Amino acid sequence: MADDPQKPQPPAPAAPKPAAPAPKPPAAAEHAPKAAAPTGPVEPAPPADTVVPAFVTSLQNGVAGSVAQLSLYVGDWTVIVPVSHLLQAVAHLRDAPDCAFDYLSDLTATDWPPRPEGRFDVIYMLYSTRHRHRVRVKVKVGEHTPVPSVTGIWPAANWLEREVFDMFGVNFEGHPDRRRILMPEDWQGYPQRKDYPLEGPGELLMESPIDWLKLRQAREEADIE
Repeated sequence: MADDPQKPQPPAPAAPKPAAPAPKPPAAAEHAPKAAAPTGPVEPAPPADTVVPAFVTSLQNGVAGSVAQLSLYVGDWTVIVPVSHLLQAVAHLRDAPDCAFDYLSDLTATDWPPRPEGRFDVIYMLYSTRHRHRVRVKVKVGEHTPVPSVTGIWPAANWLEREVFDMFGVNFEGHPDRRRILMPEDWQGYPQRKDYPLEGPGELLMESPIDWLKLRQAREEADIE
């Protein structure tokens, strides 16, 4: 039998109530203090029962005061040397028979602006083709502290030091040709410093490198005229 259209229909079920909004976090969590910027890399001392390599002992005995700190991390030895002892130390590491670090495999830097004793670590990665051992030599220097060039000890340091100068502004003293190697000579600032603006220097900020080259060419043409 069909439903009687005159008969009242039952009311439709009520719509479910919306869920209550999630509670807001406490005000203290919204304004949590930022973590302090790191002031340097982890440089753990070697365990007490670790045998110090002969090349480290040779350096300690051969150049007094050359080892300010010794670190061992995941099997790699790092010797931190005062910048005043750098040339004597690396010359000994190259020439001493039990060292024989005849190959400078890399030279780079890292930037730690908050560190009070000097913002830069200049790092030399050395390898001995005779003994097949490695060591990392590190000096800590300030922004305006000159670092003696090691090009007289390892000629391969020439372009490596130029790159570190170009990217970090480290002042290598005694370098035979200290000029930029990646950036144009008139570039402002040092792009690998941590306080360098991510968008580049303001007055040369361009959407396209072609625009920057056009601006540079216009300046050169103005100088010629």
